Amino acid sequence: MWIVFGKVLSQHNIDIKVNPDHIDDESVVRGLAAKSLRIKPERITGIRIERRSIDARKQAVYQLRLKVYVEEDFIPDALPDVHFKPVGERTVIVVGAGPAGLFASLRLLENGIRPVIIERGKTVKERRRDLALIFKERIVDPESNYCFGEGGAGTYSDGKLYTRSKKRGDVRSVLETFVRHGASGDILIDAHPHIGTNKLPGIIERIRETIIKNGGEVHFETRMEELMIASGQVNGVKTNKGSFKGDAVILATGHSARDVFEMLEAQGIRIYEKPFALGVRIEHSQELIDSIQYKMKPRHKNLPPSSYRLVTQADGRGVFSFCMCPGGIIAPSMTGSNEIVVNGWSPSKRGGKFANSGFVVEVRKEDWDNVDAPVGLRAMKFQAEVERNAFIAGKGNLHAPAQRLIDFVNRNVSKDLPDTSYIPGVTTANMDDVLPGFIAGRIRTGLKYFGKRMKGFLGQDAIMVGVESRTSSPVSVPRDKETLQHPDVIGLFPCGEGAGYAGGIVSAALDGYACAEMAVLLKSNR
Repeated sequence: MWIVFGKVLSQHNIDIKVNPDHIDDESVVRGLAAKSLRIKPERITGIRIERRSIDARKQAVYQLRLKVYVEEDFIPDALPDVHFKPVGERTVIVVGAGPAGLFASLRLLENGIRPVIIERGKTVKERRRDLALIFKERIVDPESNYCFGEGGAGTYSDGKLYTRSKKRGDVRSVLETFVRHGASGDILIDAHPHIGTNKLPGIIERIRETIIKNGGEVHFETRMEELMIASGQVNGVKTNKGSFKGDAVILATGHSARDVFEMLEAQGIRIYEKPFALGVRIEHSQELIDSIQYKMKPRHKNLPPSSYRLVTQADGRGVFSFCMCPGGIIAPSMTGSNEIVVNGWSPSKRGGKFANSGFVVEVRKEDWDNVDAPVGLRAMKFQAEVERNAFIAGKGNLHAPAQRLIDFVNRNVSKDLPDTSYIPGVTTANMDDVLPGFIAGRIRTGLKYFGKRMKGFLGQDAIMVGVESRTSSPVSVPRDKETLQHPDVIGLFPCGEGAGYAGGIVSAALDGYACAEMAVLLKSNR
């Protein structure tokens, strides 16, 4: 985003604070920049906003990081060009059309290698119809749902682009790819960029079109059933629609592909159980969260719906908020029958009346040690058992177990429940019967602590809905630190969130880039 004031010998990087009343007033921004530089405003020939955030610790203000041009010709930045080489004879199979798989495919095309994407789910448009069936008919398609399908779990779960993975790759290049395909340029400057579930599907479609236009292939409703391995080297995959051969396989299946983890274990390919986090979704009115965070009521018209991030320790473990969704809804994110899983998402404007967030606790090896399952799958089975408990407590029809926050803290079963955005419906339950004791107890401790920090957080209309269990993969697929290949299988690149190497859209995309770059260096085995 740029502000240009006229004809534009020096550039200055400065930080300023702007009252929400004036955030859209270019003359005010220029005046504040001039004051910071101790020059007259007319000497400024152009300003580029490099970063935008909100500081609400006292009075809510915008913080802008600016590059200011003084008496210098100013030419706004343009997105750098991306060049795709003509595809040659080499092919790489990419399993999964989530961010890891899509961005791996783009990087392969930049190097003249044909990606063949195998996706068990449907296109984003067809996937939307299956999501509608969840709400209308309470039917969950195990191959097409909030977790499976084009774009992966993030497509219909908000499109948050914030990541702490700055050291893992070029975050900006990922954001620029989204902008090239239709995302707002605001994501390049916002401290916590967000696309929105209503806009991300179209962007994903356009990325797919770019892949196909430049020589890639995408096969939907094609489920991998086996890796083809000869002499310790992978040379393709078997699917429900036949075999696909390639020089390498990038395994980017997402955190909920339990059948893939079971397939790897059955084929004797090493996997490890991995710590994850588990808990509930907590929902308040957005108006309440705004009043707590901004210390004003109503929220200023130029301020976005507010969010929060909460972290503490309880009995030696982390208790924290996760994937906070201002103006959002709680979504049914199960991938099969007889389980209840919830997640959250927001539209691009975040205009809903509710605010929700995951509220979770660390799960560790000692918690699943006694689970009856192969060693690499015990954490996954532990996760599944909690989801089954939630299904039983919800009493069917995709109802989720729920309890008022204040009742949970005081160990009372709620007689009734407040309105909630979870459309399939909620059933009053004692969440101590749904969650493992070590989870419930620590959540209760955390809620008491946060209730003191945020007045009104434990109000009568605050509700918890269970369970939030798919925070990350409960399985890690090992890989060499240098080559990113599985230590037992040449050419197999475990990738993204499902393999345990990412935690969101941007970090998954970065890992897709990294695996593709290593696949490029791999010598052809055909």
